[in-house]
Amino acid sequence: MGFLVRLVIGALALWVTSLVVPGIELTGRSALHNALTVLVVAFIFGVVNAVLKPIIRVVGCVFYVLTLGLFALVVNALLFLLTDWIAQVFDLPFDIDGFWPAFYGVIVMAVVSWLLGVVWPGRSER
Repeated sequence: MGFLVRLVIGALALWVTSLVVPGIELTGRSALHNALTVLVVAFIFGVVNAVLKPIIRVVGCVFYVLTLGLFALVVNALLFLLTDWIAQVFDLPFDIDGFWPAFYGVIVMAVVSWLLGVVWPGRSER
């Protein structure tokens, strides 16, 4: 159940990001098509983060320390661009116009995900 909650939170955060950040677009034919797209793209982004982020943290540990963690924003933006590329491979109507929209997009997604995680009903503290 926790996986589905995280997926829905990620999808909602992605949808809000596409509304707020210029350069991140959902171009589906209908609202239902866009809803399915954000669910699939949120799943892809979760898989990309789960697989690559721990490897990048170990390899780039020095950069994280030297930049006091700000390097994480660059890494997240690059992982978001990788997610966009994978979405294009699967012909999903999702597009990011470059690095800066991805950079601002991951900041918005992080804030929205955090807010939704705080107010989500029924989430237990661990």
